Amino acid sequence: MIVLDTHVLIWWLAGGKLSSKAQKIINKFAGKERSILVSSISAWEMAMLVDHGRLVLTMDVETWLETAKKIPSIQFVPIDNSIAIQSTRLPGDFHRDPADRMLVALARHWSAPIVTADEKILAYKYVKAVW
Repeated sequence: MIVLDTHVLIWWLAGGKLSSKAQKIINKFAGKERSILVSSISAWEMAMLVDHGRLVLTMDVETWLETAKKIPSIQFVPIDNSIAIQSTRLPGDFHRDPADRMLVALARHWSAPIVTADEKILAYKYVKAVW
């Protein structure tokens, strides 16, 4: 099981540039049903980016996410109370971005690596990050 950061989900499904390590681990789980976790915070983040003109999709964000949801290996994970609380109690020093905190909390909850190019997450020693 792996967790995808929002930008990695977009790049993977849009055929964008992924590192060889990121592509390799995604390929490893792409054939396994419900093994690629995507937080619902990514839907929020994508909608915000589209709304602010920082992300352009080939379809509206709802349709894009529904299309992604049909991929058998992807499992969208709602933000439940446990993950929300865990995101406020991350060990060590981690920045305050709520989306990143939710993603890291999800990865830690499932003891799963997070695939990300985000340098702050990659540098955070309390979660396994792959790029």
